[in-house]
Amino acid sequence: MPTDASRDAADTGGTGDGSTGPGTVRPGGRTARVRAAVLEAAGDMLAEQGFHGLDLAEVARRAEVGKTTVYRRWGTVAGLVADLLTDMAEQSLPRTDTGSLEEDLLANALLVRRTLSDPRQGPLFKAVIAAATGDARTAEALHRFYEVRVAEWAQCVQEAVARGELPEDTDAAEVVRAVSAPLYYRLLTTDAPLDEAAAHRAAGAAVAAARAGAFVRTP
Repeated sequence: MPTDASRDAADTGGTGDGSTGPGTVRPGGRTARVRAAVLEAAGDMLAEQGFHGLDLAEVARRAEVGKTTVYRRWGTVAGLVADLLTDMAEQSLPRTDTGSLEEDLLANALLVRRTLSDPRQGPLFKAVIAAATGDARTAEALHRFYEVRVAEWAQCVQEAVARGELPEDTDAAEVVRAVSAPLYYRLLTTDAPLDEAAAHRAAGAAVAAARAGAFVRTP
């Protein structure tokens, strides 16, 4: 039966005696598979038990990797959650580009709704948001996650401004945030279902407000 040290050597490309061999750090192969397994296990535990139920040793057991690998690479629960959010941002679906502001923002709302109503993703986001209120590192990672996603979808708003559909100096990022905000509010403060009608309302309200100039930057 392999020990933590022998599994750790296999996970990282090392020899198990503190030295490392060729391919210790590489974008794919064993290292990538270990990261994927650990992040999947961490996401499952977050969805099941919340931030305070996340334990690095249990994550290692579920992922079937050495505990020393997890402790050395991620160090803390907050460090693991930060990497999980980075991975989620990288794996998120690209923005839709229909050429229509209404359709683009509706696609965004439907994607957010689908994610938050997912049996695994919904509880996971709830757990991370709750953790971010009391853990600075988790909060920073969560902010970076949303910066990436908002910046990508903001392009469709910028293109609408260029087409003359929205006032000059419209804050594109604020428009995108206005689409998802009602859906997060519904998730976190009510037990009402996140249905497609809620997504349609959120997108329609954001478009109407943007056209009325509600998101124009003030001096």
